Amino acid sequence: MNRIAATFSNLKSINQKVLIPFITAGDPKPEVTVPLMHTLVKAGANLIELGVPFSDPMADGPTIQRSSERALANGVSLANVIAMVAEFRKTDKLTPVVLMGYANPVEAMGAEHFILAAKESGVDGVLIVDYPPEESTEWAQQLSNSEIDPIFLLSPTTPIERVKQVAKLARGYLYYVSLKGSNRRCSS
Repeated sequence: MNRIAATFSNLKSINQKVLIPFITAGDPKPEVTVPLMHTLVKAGANLIELGVPFSDPMADGPTIQRSSERALANGVSLANVIAMVAEFRKTDKLTPVVLMGYANPVEAMGAEHFILAAKESGVDGVLIVDYPPEESTEWAQQLSNSEIDPIFLLSPTTPIERVKQVAKLARGYLYYVSLKGSNRRCSS
């Protein structure tokens, strides 16, 4: 059983929910990301979603967009994020880490190289917002073959047939976007 499945199973057995905070790697500065990950775990996080900074985070609100801008201004790349996970793993072998980001950095690195590097660093799951499940069968299989859970998005408007299709492809968990449309407002 991998870390994500074990976390959900263990917490379910004691009737507790999973707390999954999100941070953008490299924000506000690269050197605080790994200590912040450890602080999140000490504060009760059961799993960490680590955002990969991207210049055009179209699925994110202004708060996360600005965090990506700051991280990119700090020079943080996908390779740096993977290195941060490897550093985190030196002292935390239990807490699952899911990388959340966009296709461009993965494509630039090369999917096979990305998957190998992610596995070696201790990444447990990957959610690439702009990889549609209908076109990601091979991607999901490559991740699964490397013991990394492919995670996909669902929304309030997702038809039930699509939910069933996505559930067959995904592993770990499904990320439910709780708001409809693009008119959401965030403040920071």
